[in-house]
Amino acid sequence: MKKIILENLKTIIYALVIAILIRSLLIQPFYIPSSSMEPSLLVGDRLFVTKLSYGYSKHSFPFSLGPIKNRILFSEPKRGDVIVFKTPADNRTDYIKRLIGLPGDRLQFIDGNLYLNDIEILKSKVNFKSKIYCGKSAVDTIVFKETLSNKKEYFITNYKNGNYKNSDEFLVPKDHYFFLGDNRDCSKDSRFLSSVGYVHKNNLVGKAQFIFFSTNIKEGSIFNFWNWKKILRIERFFKKII
Repeated sequence: MKKIILENLKTIIYALVIAILIRSLLIQPFYIPSSSMEPSLLVGDRLFVTKLSYGYSKHSFPFSLGPIKNRILFSEPKRGDVIVFKTPADNRTDYIKRLIGLPGDRLQFIDGNLYLNDIEILKSKVNFKSKIYCGKSAVDTIVFKETLSNKKEYFITNYKNGNYKNSDEFLVPKDHYFFLGDNRDCSKDSRFLSSVGYVHKNNLVGKAQFIFFSTNIKEGSIFNFWNWKKILRIERFFKKII
């Protein structure tokens, strides 16, 4: 009996070690709790983030307890990547945003338009209207397709009566990055220097790759199997994140 218990304990320990290694070095699942990245990511999306994409830091490990002082095997992220990072405010909370500014870049909002190094980032209005959530409130928005200098394209939204029109110029420091949410008028991101601000490369966790599961939590719990037709967003399963 004692031998059986020991063997089972060994199996459990091996399984835990393998799970920690996979989570730390390869992929990690994340849940989207807020609407700051709509329409790209919705509340209730579950996605996989790859750790190898930008190398490893202490934040690659569970509870940020990695033995790495600085980043190793570093690969420069690309403008437009959707990235999970630890917010600089506490170095614990996971945020997911889109990378817009690289080290040395200058960014500024003028009349609601985003300028990168004095060049306006191109955006074109998409011919459909959309209601986007900000917290529990549904807001009428205008959807745009934004195109970066590296030809990366994605959708953003601006509220019809959005407040964020103009800003001071942001200068991204060395080894730091500037992030924005796609839901521009409902996103706490690098524009807010006291709470998020510029993100150091050591705070990068990984690149968001694809959605593997998604539920519409406004329609109820997944345990309400009789309502799965409304709860499960099957069309979002295994959807690549752009």
